[in-house]
Amino acid sequence: MAKSHSEPRQNRNGVAAVDRALAIAAAVEAAAGPVTLAELARATGLYKSTLLRLLASLERYALVVRRADQRYALGHFALRLGQAFEATYHLKECVLPVLEWLVEQGTESPSFHVWHDDDMRLCVYRIDSKHSTLDRVRAGDLLPIRRGAPGKVLRAFKNGYAQARGAELVYPSYGERDPACAAVSCPVFGPGGELVGALSLSGPLERFSVIAVNKMSRPLLTAAKKATHALGGPWPGASAAQAGVGESKKARTQERRDHD
Repeated sequence: MAKSHSEPRQNRNGVAAVDRALAIAAAVEAAAGPVTLAELARATGLYKSTLLRLLASLERYALVVRRADQRYALGHFALRLGQAFEATYHLKECVLPVLEWLVEQGTESPSFHVWHDDDMRLCVYRIDSKHSTLDRVRAGDLLPIRRGAPGKVLRAFKNGYAQARGAELVYPSYGERDPACAAVSCPVFGPGGELVGALSLSGPLERFSVIAVNKMSRPLLTAAKKATHALGGPWPGASAAQAGVGESKKARTQERRDHD
């Protein structure tokens, strides 16, 4: 079982016990199935005695349950949290339709990413394109926030819409996370102008020529604008959006220099 990316860190503000408890819940979620106490100890780095105390609290609120075979799994409160999240943000009804629209336009595979923590981003939705060869990204994947186009967008616009006015909106990446893959991404904003997430198109590197990137950037921006408006957010003016497309060639040239 892989070590959880959400294990508690010593130099952050907060309550240590809460950090540890949430790290346990994150480890159970990351396992995608029932886990033993020993597996949780390896994943979180916590002593079994500490785990048992914190698990008792998590069980009390049904965030984690202990099964008859003494393995641990997510409880029904995890489902309720997911339902409450969707009811609050309406991402499924606002974002999935634009992903489907992008596939119908013949683009590369669309996905939607949100900030997870200072190191990772979470792929919330992903739909495979109609191409025969695809990159390997799936909904639920935790990916590095400092590598890949969606990570660039999440970091560039983390303070929201104010950073988007007059700024480049489309960010490309070439072989950063996977040397055989590339992506282009742009922001999606919410009602208060806050950044909701990053919309992305990704696929094999050889299909991301300068011409292809500029071509796919246009439907990407259209989709991001649709999602932003569906969520009740503001969208930057046409000049900013156009600047994002025009900068793709410049960005790719810089990417190549960085990798040389």
